[in-house]
Amino acid sequence: MPSSLAVRVEFINPFIIAVTKTLETMVGCKVTREAPQLKKNPQTLYPISGIIGLSGVVAGTVVLTMSKELALKSASAMLMEDRKELDADVFDAVGELTNVIAGNAKAQLEEYKLSLSLPNVINGESTELRFPESCQPITIPFQTDFGPMAVEIGFTAPKG
Repeated sequence: MPSSLAVRVEFINPFIIAVTKTLETMVGCKVTREAPQLKKNPQTLYPISGIIGLSGVVAGTVVLTMSKELALKSASAMLMEDRKELDADVFDAVGELTNVIAGNAKAQLEEYKLSLSLPNVINGESTELRFPESCQPITIPFQTDFGPMAVEIGFTAPKG
């Protein structure tokens, strides 16, 4: 059975690839990854966050957290109309981005037989997040043409 550090490493790369490809394709923006780090506190980094649960051989939570500007630009690109205010359509677009990113990463992690929950989107500064108790979440920060974002991932060790 891999160590918890090895599990983290094998989970990080599929999400980095999925974020980069998804934002470049669906939003049309350049994405630059910064150094991954252990998540230090339970609050969201940015005001708009898409949250999705994964279950299977491992269980976990993936959070796509972003600036208001990036959420608006993402929704504008996806809906092909200029969005200036946060509304249900913007939150739906963030949920769809979260779903696509998690789904693309899931495809690269087939051996874990993961199932995805429906995404939830929250709006609020410093909202508290919950990850499985037995894991140490990782934050992968990114800079984009439209503002900062991060993917925060926490998984349990593989069963068996």
